[in-house]
Amino acid sequence: MIYIKKYSTNDKIIWNEFVKLIKNEHFFFYREYMEYHSDRFTDNSLMFYDSKNSLIAILPANINNNIIYSHQGLTFGGLLIKSSIKQKDVLNIFLAIKDYLKNNKLNSMIYKRIPYIYHNMPSDEDLYGLFRINAKLIRRDVSSAIKIKKQIKYSKGRKWIIKKTKESNLEYSLCSNTEEFWNNLENVLLQSHNVKPTHSLKEIKHLIELFPNNIKLYTVNYNQKPVSGAVIFEMSEIAHTQYLYNTPEGREIGALDGLIDYLVKEVYSSKEYFDFGISNEDNGKILNEGLIAQKEGFGARAITHDFFEIKAND
Repeated sequence: MIYIKKYSTNDKIIWNEFVKLIKNEHFFFYREYMEYHSDRFTDNSLMFYDSKNSLIAILPANINNNIIYSHQGLTFGGLLIKSSIKQKDVLNIFLAIKDYLKNNKLNSMIYKRIPYIYHNMPSDEDLYGLFRINAKLIRRDVSSAIKIKKQIKYSKGRKWIIKKTKESNLEYSLCSNTEEFWNNLENVLLQSHNVKPTHSLKEIKHLIELFPNNIKLYTVNYNQKPVSGAVIFEMSEIAHTQYLYNTPEGREIGALDGLIDYLVKEVYSSKEYFDFGISNEDNGKILNEGLIAQKEGFGARAITHDFFEIKAND
């Protein structure tokens, strides 16, 4: 018997303490991160209790138009469980989710799964649960990650560019001037892609204050001028590029390539993975071949971000 409770602010401490115990931990599952953009999403996170009234799982989520989503403000989500939870428990959780949707007259749930590289140990129990309740795979994005300790060699073109950067006396460093960094990032994204960062300057400064060990800004200086940069979301075994930018001058001298090489080989050489993120458009239906080729030039290879639809009546 599984009891589902909708999260409330009174559960914040319990939620955060549980996140510390899960086998797929990520700092953005803590309520402080999830709530920085609470004005954009109506939270509908779920907490799962067993017959002994013990919390055994949580699901970060929001609701929109009578559909529950694995939280749309997070890169990925899904069911978060402890290592002590077994397959039968997870199957019962998914059966309970189906009943929850029906009992609350909800249309469906869009379940966004955690990529396997973010698991601390085997954690595919949800895949079987999704299969058993007839969930349908509706979207698949392709991300690219470098397995650092068994790294595939760079492509010839990438090697040539990085060799070129070593002749340019580029300086790589952590950046403490968040405002200057964000101004450069915004300018490049606007000029090159006509978009803005998902996070505002105020938001990223707030998040860095909350998670100083997890959110890092790295910059490349050329002739004492910043020409490229990276925002890294850092976990115990993974470094993820949340944002990258390269000014026109930076592109001429291969500054971003040099920065990635520096991060992979020096800063994060002891981690398992360096994750570049997805290379898709139109809900996974279009592959940006130029973008993914750049990542694969560093020896990155594909991992998927999968989205499932759980219908209330199916």
